[in-house]
Amino acid sequence: MTRIIAVANQKGGVGKTTTTVNLAAALAALNERVLMIDLDPQGNATMGSGVDKNDLQASSYHWLMAELAFAEVSQASPASYQVMPSNLDLTAAEVALLQHNDREFVMRDLLKGDASAFDYVLIDCPPSLNILTVNALVAATSVLIPMQCEYYALEGLSALLDTVDGIREKANPILHIEGLLRTMYDPRNGLTRDVSRQLIHYFGDQVFRTVVPRNVRLAEAPSHGLPILLYDRGSRGSLAYQALAAEVRKRNAK
Repeated sequence: MTRIIAVANQKGGVGKTTTTVNLAAALAALNERVLMIDLDPQGNATMGSGVDKNDLQASSYHWLMAELAFAEVSQASPASYQVMPSNLDLTAAEVALLQHNDREFVMRDLLKGDASAFDYVLIDCPPSLNILTVNALVAATSVLIPMQCEYYALEGLSALLDTVDGIREKANPILHIEGLLRTMYDPRNGLTRDVSRQLIHYFGDQVFRTVVPRNVRLAEAPSHGLPILLYDRGSRGSLAYQALAAEVRKRNAK
């Protein structure tokens, strides 16, 4: 069974794209067949996967609009996973989807045939609860939520969980929380530790044991168009995402 994981958080700057790209690379390194869909018009996951968003002949916009087939748009990344790339063209899809009768189900229907070739499909959602994010959540089997351990992040988490509950009730009953991932983690910070304890208290096993630390090498990797696994395999950031991949695979083996 293909696991379709939407990586979502409407709050920007929490490591959402970093998590999507590096989890895709780490799962591929475990010999999983992985597709990474960039559903953010900023195209950062595309660039971080070694694909130039400024030189695309076709993007996820053309796929979502059914102008081109999956095979005509997707590309291979240097890290052995497949990429559905994105650029600013995708902004037009937001407007077009709102005119569509079954606008929430477009991505789900497109993925029905193509997703079966993969073990994992990771979707990098935009940092807002817009129609693109809703499409991802309707298509997904689960949602992975990266978040910093700060109080404002807890407020944003409530809004996202409400959205997930609404989509589960109305459009996708199998949608569940894959896990909450603590990113940019600094154990020396008292606030970080306090919020982390609260997360574990309220969400228990839904919080991944893996934490992603603040790491310079992890921050540098996207500027080289590489996942951290290829940029600096032995760095703390790389080891964290390798551990996360093992944890995700273990959860999905149950």
